[in-house]
Amino acid sequence: MGRRRGGIGISLLLIAGFAGALGWFLTKPERQPAAHWQGLSAADVANGERIFWAGGCVSCHAAPGAEGDARLTLSGGLALKSPFGTFHVPNISPDEKAGIGGWTLAEFGDAMTRGVGRNGEHLYPSFPYGSYSRLTPKDVSDLFAFVKTLPKSETVAPPHELPFPYNQRLLLGGWKLLFFSDAPRVALANADPAVLRGQYLVEGPGHCGECHTPRNGLGGFVSGQWLAGAPNPEGEGRVPNITPASETIGSWSAGDIANYLETGFTPDFDSAGGNMVEVQQNIAHLPAEDRAAIAAYLKAVPPVK
Repeated sequence: MGRRRGGIGISLLLIAGFAGALGWFLTKPERQPAAHWQGLSAADVANGERIFWAGGCVSCHAAPGAEGDARLTLSGGLALKSPFGTFHVPNISPDEKAGIGGWTLAEFGDAMTRGVGRNGEHLYPSFPYGSYSRLTPKDVSDLFAFVKTLPKSETVAPPHELPFPYNQRLLLGGWKLLFFSDAPRVALANADPAVLRGQYLVEGPGHCGECHTPRNGLGGFVSGQWLAGAPNPEGEGRVPNITPASETIGSWSAGDIANYLETGFTPDFDSAGGNMVEVQQNIAHLPAEDRAAIAAYLKAVPPVK
């Protein structure tokens, strides 16, 4: 009997060890292949700026309360409150110590598109790499080149304030296994080039779904509810539905949407409010064809009531 119990115990330990090893293999941080960032043409800083404004980088990475040109100093420090705790936005200025000035393109790109930090750690999806995963290597390279032209800051953001178990980064591997993907959010049949460009901007750098799509208890998007509106992450009111079934923009034409993104004014001469003010001001920096593409995509996505 004793030998049998000992054998069962050893078997259970082996099974547990195998399960742990398999779990680690399935959820370990995974970088892009090195070749992903090689062989790119010379960085286009102007295109990098275009991606910068599409991504609204200043909205999170500028110092809280910064105005004018000071917003281009990406010193971080903004506190993002969530049901999982408070995340503090990092410095991504070109400073070699406090920021990303010492990073390589591969390190920057892996953070952007794979949610993997410089030291090989999982990054929290408060940084929307779940959307940025759709960025092309060239756009990432161009964005990196533009960010390096901006002012340096020596500010060091405080660490995240997360209770157990959310402070365990290893668990993020499981979250990625469940929710992380670089596949299109919606399938668009026979879409013209403008709609496909809008899809890239909205689902990728624009990361519109991060606020406009409802989430489940684990923080993943609710299936079938793409852009259908969600509770305001800051706790007051709701972020509106922006599909064609929306009671707000559902009746707007593509031209109305494009004009709103440029000017901040609705067809009824109301104006953007809340966090959308800053989003609209960022998108206003884009060329007219990009705003038109975003509008075309929003008219083409499946309506969700």
